[in-house]
Amino acid sequence: MPRHIPMRACAVCRTVRPKAELIRLVRAPDGSIELDTTGRVSGRGAYVCRAVKCAETAVRKDVMRRALGQPLPSEVAQQLLALAREAA
Repeated sequence: MPRHIPMRACAVCRTVRPKAELIRLVRAPDGSIELDTTGRVSGRGAYVCRAVKCAETAVRKDVMRRALGQPLPSEVAQQLLALAREAA
């Protein structure tokens, strides 16, 4: 029997993809927002495609404010853009 592959939707384009193909941002219980490269950090998570276009739209249109309940800090936004550009 094939293993179950968890699927998640990109907060920008709403495309459903395997969790491993997306970048997770998490709002920790203390209110800080960070990139979650392991997929296991505790807190409210939101996912973004590894496509540069989705990452740029997430930063430009402040999509994470809606998904996580607060704005994306500039240093995390830069990390997100760098990770997406690296994956491209």
